[in-house]
Amino acid sequence: MTGDTAAPVPAPAPAPAPAPAPAARTSRRLVVAGGLTSALALALILVGCSSGSSTSSKSPELKVSGAYMPRPVSDLAAGFLVVTNSGGAADKLTSVTSALSDNITIHKTEDQKMMEVTSFDIPAGGTLDLARGGNHIMFAELKQQPKQGQEIGIELHFEKADPIKVELPVKETTYNPAQN
Repeated sequence: MTGDTAAPVPAPAPAPAPAPAPAARTSRRLVVAGGLTSALALALILVGCSSGSSTSSKSPELKVSGAYMPRPVSDLAAGFLVVTNSGGAADKLTSVTSALSDNITIHKTEDQKMMEVTSFDIPAGGTLDLARGGNHIMFAELKQQPKQGQEIGIELHFEKADPIKVELPVKETTYNPAQN
């Protein structure tokens, strides 16, 4: 060993990773395909839900609030309320029925003159306000005299929406919610 030096031996290169077995490749493909199928199914469900929502929003969605009847002093009475339409389509109040009277009409008031009308518009996303001094329900030829504290059942009929039953609480003759 007289001055001989050994040349460095390079380290062996790492062996390439073995190719996945056919079963592993198939399982990876199934996971990817399954993920795509799930994503597609979810997208279809979401599209179905959103199209269902837009269809229902294209119909009127009516709610009644603030209903009352001042105690009548003759065989005439008036009814007041607010109809709110949160739907995407307009509707019309076309008539009102009640056991209190067979002669119920709807009236608008313009320039302090009352006129019978065949319907009231209820705009999409808007309200119909039947209030003292303005548009209202008129009950004529009352079958009985309502007393303060009673509730009078009425049914509102619309052009598109199903009828809505409402109870009108009978208030004092001079009742006006705008002043109370």
